[in-house]
Amino acid sequence: MLINIIKNISNIPGWGTNRKIVVIESDDWGSIRMPSLATFNKLSAKGLDLSCGDSLRYNQNDTLASATDLNSLYETLIDFKDFKGNHPVFTAVSLAANPDFEKIKKSNYQDYYWEPFTKTLEKYNIADAFPLWQEGIRNKLFIPQFHGREHLNVAPWMRALQNGDTQALIAFEHGLWAHNNRHPLGLSYQAAFDLEDISDLTIQEEAITSGLQLFEELFGYKAAFFVPPNGPFNNSLEKVAAEGGIKYMSTSKIQNEVLGQGKTRRKFHYLGQKNNHNQIYITRNCFFEPSQSGKDWVASCLNDMELAFNWKKPAVISSHRVNYVGGLVEKNRTNSLKQLTTLLATIQSKWPNVEFITSPELGNLIYSK
Repeated sequence: MLINIIKNISNIPGWGTNRKIVVIESDDWGSIRMPSLATFNKLSAKGLDLSCGDSLRYNQNDTLASATDLNSLYETLIDFKDFKGNHPVFTAVSLAANPDFEKIKKSNYQDYYWEPFTKTLEKYNIADAFPLWQEGIRNKLFIPQFHGREHLNVAPWMRALQNGDTQALIAFEHGLWAHNNRHPLGLSYQAAFDLEDISDLTIQEEAITSGLQLFEELFGYKAAFFVPPNGPFNNSLEKVAAEGGIKYMSTSKIQNEVLGQGKTRRKFHYLGQKNNHNQIYITRNCFFEPSQSGKDWVASCLNDMELAFNWKKPAVISSHRVNYVGGLVEKNRTNSLKQLTTLLATIQSKWPNVEFITSPELGNLIYSK
């Protein structure tokens, strides 16, 4: 009951519409996460903590998407259409690059190097997946947007490697950084824009600039929408993102803006709010994570959507890549797609006038009003 009250209150502020709009935002596409089940088992045997919080679900299931993963997702989405003839579409919030482990090691951990995620696909013998990304774009089923250059906080990770951090080095040898690192400020290497020191902003600015350039090279269009990985973010970086073409920023409704050295500043946001760079904030209000056990995610997401529509808000669904890949555990993908099918069928039955659009299309609609 209390959760529903909070969700109702959080849906009140901001832009509204009578239209039944559904946006599916899916994070993490392009990032390595767990290279293989063998890697998971080896690192677990060596004592690395891979199970902090929700991390176990990711480390056991999340990896690069194969052509089979993408085909299976598209086959699910293409079975449904809204009343305008549009299929459900994933706003695929993507990483353009991953660390180049070989070059970093050759530099004795003194210099950081990255590689386009397409190069990573080649190294993992799944280069045939990228044509499926392009097919998804052509058929408007899977539209990449920006999640950062890589899903990695480069500065503290490199400092850990340079300082001989045993766990960071063990994980590095296996092509991984997503372990429960023991950072004194509680900073996760996965949180690409968390701030250990204010001086790291220069490195983060360059990551955004080069990441957006690489994104355009890979996909042939500029990213318009940016979701900072894991949430932590210093708002001064919005200017750099705006200069790179970002018009829409994802944010939590209550943001703890990171200031460095563990300090934060609380800020409140709402759908349609504009910042100093004329960027519009897009906030999520629905959640669908079927690979996470212990919850009826179809019923929960439908409840989130009903609350959103009652307050004349679009349903902006958060649903991560981990739900839709089967390279580590095939039944993970199978089970999640089965639940996605049920969710989409129920949505169309319950709201026949539903409209499926992308995050940038939602931003454009808010701009036009």
